[in-house]
Amino acid sequence: MTEKSQAEATPLKPAQPSSSKTRKPGFSHITPRHIQVIGVPLDLGQSRRGVDMGPSAVRVAGLEAKLEALGHIVEDAGNISVAIAEQKKEGDANAKYLKEITATCTRGADLVYKALEAGKIPIVLGGDHSIAAGTVSGVSEYFRRKDQRIGLLWIDAHSDINTPETSPSGNVHGMPLAALLGLGPVELGSILHEGPKVAPENCVLVGIRDVDDAEKENIRQSGIEFYTMRDIDERGMRTVIEEALRIVGRGTAGYHVSLDMDWIDPEDAPGVGTPVEGGATYREAHLAMEIIHDHGRMTSFEIVEVNPVIDEHNRTAQLAVELALSAFGKKIL
Repeated sequence: MTEKSQAEATPLKPAQPSSSKTRKPGFSHITPRHIQVIGVPLDLGQSRRGVDMGPSAVRVAGLEAKLEALGHIVEDAGNISVAIAEQKKEGDANAKYLKEITATCTRGADLVYKALEAGKIPIVLGGDHSIAAGTVSGVSEYFRRKDQRIGLLWIDAHSDINTPETSPSGNVHGMPLAALLGLGPVELGSILHEGPKVAPENCVLVGIRDVDDAEKENIRQSGIEFYTMRDIDERGMRTVIEEALRIVGRGTAGYHVSLDMDWIDPEDAPGVGTPVEGGATYREAHLAMEIIHDHGRMTSFEIVEVNPVIDEHNRTAQLAVELALSAFGKKIL
């Protein structure tokens, strides 16, 4: 299926293992997984254009082939169809394009749910971070029907916990975590089922360093745990990630990892939707992903906010692929 295909247009056939997709001798520590890649080229959640090309950039950087080289079975479900800004009215200035974003996230949630139901691990490629409202809703619904709950590890320079009432910009990519916690907007928070998709005690923010004043209050009132870049500076990435994984894993079936590439310092990841100085270094980012793999309880994974328009020779997409490889088992030795 080509990238221009509609992911929801054709039923997916289970991929069959072949000699080219078996575990490689050099990676005997890796348990092969059946991975499904889902592209969500949405950019309506923010004002800077370009992240709609993020899924293409990550694919060009070799995500599928490199995961297969580790021994995983990978199938690409193509891209979900999305509206573009030129064809739509932005609607409420406090939550721009909310209707269109919710529709896209609903399609994403359906595909993520079906991937998990088929025994596959979803890797979702954004697009801006508003797509996480759909991804996490799909994961949450799958485990909810099994009477289980999930954890959520939100790795980001921003907390994304604004609501239409608190957002200074009205950009919905700053609201998905609020929606998933049941704070609003209601439409985005009601995908697949009404109510919160993750419990506050199983949700952790890691690496935040650019937080709106109103968001600070939302974080405190929500009861979620958080680790700022100062925490990482003072305590080290290993301690922070291991503590975070204990929190998101406590009493859960596992956890979803939502990785915003702006978490990493712009020196290493210049092509992101909303760059902020002072982020994680190249090695800190890899260490975090390696520990996540070692922990062994990740249910699903997404990469968002890759913007090739402002990138340098696709560096950020290449790093995104490298980090995905670390999260799925690649090690130095």
